[in-house]
Amino acid sequence: MWLVSVIGLSLLLWWWNEFWYVFPLKLRRLATGTGAELPPGHMGFPIIGEMLTFIWYFKILRRPDEFINYKRKKYGDAEGMYRTHLFGSPSIIAYLPPINKFVLHTDDAFTIKWPNVELIGRTSLGAVDGKYHARLRSFVSNAFNRPKALRCVALQVQPRMVAALDSWAQKGTIIAYVETRKVTFENIGKLFVSFEPGPLLEPMFKLFKGVIQGIRTQPLNIPGSASYHGRQVIDNIITLVIGGYESTTLAKMWAMYCLAKYPKVLEKLREENMSVSKNKEGDILTYDDISKLKYTSKVVEETIRMANVASLSFRMATKDVEYKGYKIPKNWNVILWLRYLHTNPENFEDPMCFNPDRWNEPPKPGTYLVFGGGSRLCAGNMLARIQLSLFLHYLSTGYKWKLVNPDAQMIYLSHHKPADGVEVEFSKI
Repeated sequence: MWLVSVIGLSLLLWWWNEFWYVFPLKLRRLATGTGAELPPGHMGFPIIGEMLTFIWYFKILRRPDEFINYKRKKYGDAEGMYRTHLFGSPSIIAYLPPINKFVLHTDDAFTIKWPNVELIGRTSLGAVDGKYHARLRSFVSNAFNRPKALRCVALQVQPRMVAALDSWAQKGTIIAYVETRKVTFENIGKLFVSFEPGPLLEPMFKLFKGVIQGIRTQPLNIPGSASYHGRQVIDNIITLVIGGYESTTLAKMWAMYCLAKYPKVLEKLREENMSVSKNKEGDILTYDDISKLKYTSKVVEETIRMANVASLSFRMATKDVEYKGYKIPKNWNVILWLRYLHTNPENFEDPMCFNPDRWNEPPKPGTYLVFGGGSRLCAGNMLARIQLSLFLHYLSTGYKWKLVNPDAQMIYLSHHKPADGVEVEFSKI
């Protein structure tokens, strides 16, 4: 008898979300004879939805792309959408280029949905919509993403970058993730608030790490939680630096990892940069010098693709939306599964191979969204690219390094990186 009860309770729990979210919509559709169906899928258990499945693929199996591949095998492609319940909300997963483009470019139907928007400020670039977002974004782009601004950035970030690389060589063995975070934050401090490395910037660095941890957590205002800690320190930072801090850090770390794994790419990169070094005037690389580094530019794009910093992007439907016969209900989240675009062999041949030469040709439309898209294309995308180009220049021309743990396992939460943070033996050439 107890076995029957357990089975019955399990079935009830498994179908609870379907009854709660899906069944009323189906009844309404039958009653009115109008409206589109929800995409195929399953809503999972009450409250937690499919989070256990998500964790199973991302944390236990360490095969995150199989999360979508499993659904593709079970339900078909369904115009690139599935219904689910993730991160505490009923959601639509979008993973193919056409539906991603539709969501990213339909501003009147989808608003930004950040898991913890309070920490970046409700009037910040990452939180506002419409005309206010467009105006604020133009200010940021003009300040940090236009050629004139990038020329100044190129000059300002190099001294600290060179000093950091020299200090790594003196240490001999470093954790790339840890060290690139430090130098990235120091340059951000210089660019945004004119702080030099020292006693004023160091405590801010510790506080800032707390904010980064809290941004993508559930917004629990409970002492001890990452979200609670983030609320304590938000007034101590400038919210505009958030977008470029972790992404640039991870890109630099991945550059060191991939170049150590692919010595022929490093050799070609070093050859190009040595050539520019010989022909330039002075010790500092100018913006015009960087523009001549064509192969370096391809290494930058391939590194960013491999890093997959923004694996997911969140939107929320502000009204009922129909797309190719399927309904996206009002107030449901839309989770843009951007990682799958960049790791899908349908989009990139042998996607887990680090191959800068693939950028001899432009990618298929809609398959490369490392900086998002539409009106919310990252306002600092060129700032990130130029910092990575400069880092590659000094790294390749002056230093050599070797992975301490070349077979380190990968972790995928909260960001994709080797478990050891890319520990390397580092020295001057």
